[in-house]
Amino acid sequence: MTPNTRRIVGRRSLTTLVCGALAAGGLAAAGVTALEPGAASASSHREAPLISGTPQFDNTDLYAFASPDTPDTTTIVANVIPFEEPAGGPNFYTFAEDAQYDIHIDKDGDAQGDLLFRYTFDTHVKNDKSFLYNTGPVESLDDPDLNITQTYDLQLLQLKDQKLVKRTYVADDVPVAPSNVGKASMPDYAKLRDQAVKELGNYEAKTFAGQADDPFFADLRVFDLLYGGNLSEVGNDTLKEYNVNSIALQLPNELIQESAEQPVVGIWSTTNRKGADGKFRQVSRLGNPLVNEVVNPIKDKDTFNASAPWDDAQFLKNVTEPELPKLIEAIYKIPAPDEPRNDLVDVFLKGVPDLNQPPHVTPSEMLRLNTSIKPAAKPKRLGVLDGDNAGFPNGRRLTDDVIDASLQVVEGELLGAKNDLGDAVDKNDQEFEKAFPYVAQPTAGSRGPLAKGTDGTKGDVRNQLGDALTPAGTSGTTGMEDTTLIAVSAVSGAAGFLLIGTGLMWWRSRRRIRGYY
Repeated sequence: MTPNTRRIVGRRSLTTLVCGALAAGGLAAAGVTALEPGAASASSHREAPLISGTPQFDNTDLYAFASPDTPDTTTIVANVIPFEEPAGGPNFYTFAEDAQYDIHIDKDGDAQGDLLFRYTFDTHVKNDKSFLYNTGPVESLDDPDLNITQTYDLQLLQLKDQKLVKRTYVADDVPVAPSNVGKASMPDYAKLRDQAVKELGNYEAKTFAGQADDPFFADLRVFDLLYGGNLSEVGNDTLKEYNVNSIALQLPNELIQESAEQPVVGIWSTTNRKGADGKFRQVSRLGNPLVNEVVNPIKDKDTFNASAPWDDAQFLKNVTEPELPKLIEAIYKIPAPDEPRNDLVDVFLKGVPDLNQPPHVTPSEMLRLNTSIKPAAKPKRLGVLDGDNAGFPNGRRLTDDVIDASLQVVEGELLGAKNDLGDAVDKNDQEFEKAFPYVAQPTAGSRGPLAKGTDGTKGDVRNQLGDALTPAGTSGTTGMEDTTLIAVSAVSGAAGFLLIGTGLMWWRSRRRIRGYY
């Protein structure tokens, strides 16, 4: 263990460790390392050409908000892997083992990260002779029937000018909540979710990693030339019933803010991927929603994903001379606001004055959150635009309608051009949780219509299944309890046989299939 590395023991305060490290003059410690992004040959949902081909590394959305039930803490949620089909087995959704998933915090507005929380994951397989993700009903995260599991380590890196001051191992071998295969496989998924929440250091800090319902709600038909060219393609949540993999972190405000007098923090997430040479390179980056989708042109998208906030001057023209208002004007004849768009610079690069703009701010793209503002008792989906200063663009809550808010701002709402633009999708298809990690439970793979003759609580369709498997021209039915060889009709000249017997009834009787091998 190097001199600038230590582990949290027991329930010692994260805040104490951070402040103590800085006071101890950790800059002189051995092993100081530069933490700038490496050059990459490479956000949100499929927002850039290169990252769209590697979904395990793709940051889909970032959220940062005052914890509604613990208002002196901030919750950060970083999601990866867009468009997870709930029934997408047998290889369900895991975090990448060759990735570093990082959450960055800028405490003083200088576009430099001061705190970096790093998640790294390991995958464990109990029985590699099985094709199954789980070999029976899973009742706990350590259930022997959960065949494929993941754990993660969490490190806190304290930085000064992107040089490492101190590295603390906050937690290791924390279990990940699995993909929700279905009700037969995971009859009490809420129990598994609860077991994946871990307290850190003291009771004010918590961490979670696992599958969740995608909290982003939007009609993505916007890319069909802005909702069909006549607003006929709105009102459908295109992300309904899709899942993501979530990392959630709840931290005391005194840890992340510079001081009570300067409570505004900047937050962004990145993913680093390990290359063949053993070095990690940044391949994905996300702060505010929609920036790399509709603000950056194609030529800049991969560059943005490999860049850092302190180099964002190269993208300034994309904000001050945006393409989207011109497209809206061409299609709907709504005049684009005059350029340069300094109002967008405030919202996306500096923060709103007198709300979440830190003093002496360096313009850069990240979520900015004023940690002194308490959660709203009744959050309004348009956040600051509707007088709710606890919402977007002061951070981002799960319930914030960032599509409508962003469209209205882009069309000049802050310049006096009042409008009610939106996609007619005003909330998520699932209710969010009341306690950490707040994201809704993932849609189960068992969703969809059930077999004829059952309502999911009663009815037995085994005889009907047997009838369906009986070759045409024969009579009678076939029961699954009888060991029977059933001929399957030839397809393209090839014939097959299906053996159905009591040996395959393990699932119904909850017998353990691992003993079958």
